[in-house]
Amino acid sequence: MTLAEPQQRALARCVREVAEFVGEQGWDRPPQLFALVPTAELVAAEPSLAAQLADAAPLTPIAQEPLPAGDRTPLDEYLATLRWPPAVTGCVLVQPITVLPPTAETMLDDALGPLLADPDAADRAARNAAQTHPDRRQARLFAGVLRDGAELCLIQLRPDAAADGESDLLSYPDLASGLLIALRQTLE
Repeated sequence: MTLAEPQQRALARCVREVAEFVGEQGWDRPPQLFALVPTAELVAAEPSLAAQLADAAPLTPIAQEPLPAGDRTPLDEYLATLRWPPAVTGCVLVQPITVLPPTAETMLDDALGPLLADPDAADRAARNAAQTHPDRRQARLFAGVLRDGAELCLIQLRPDAAADGESDLLSYPDLASGLLIALRQTLE
């Protein structure tokens, strides 16, 4: 076992805990951040939590206030201003997203091609194309990082109306690598 494996497992457990927590909240929620703190330090600072966290993992996710929804504060701008205190070992971001099938690439290329000189217009066109695509799926993106370098990004597709319960957490190569970089910068 390498040194990174325990941290990677601790992060994966936190992401699963966060997924369970937001799953209880339902869909159509704004993005939300969770600070990850060492459970032992949390219990030392708040002894009243000792019984509640007796069987807890090495890290405990702490929900922060949901982030502003819509275009009031774009997520990238918000993350660029965020800095966690040293007591925070890592963080997890949960963000609603729209997932398109691979066949949608041509539609996006057609929508974005004429607008590439104007990044804001290209972004608006991409969002509009995604929101109006007939095969779009709603999903949640879970992106987590630790100060030690561990990172994890998973996606959860919104189940169909006929499905019962939540869908699985899925991983894909290079999923939201830019978001992981932005989250890591909040820990620097």
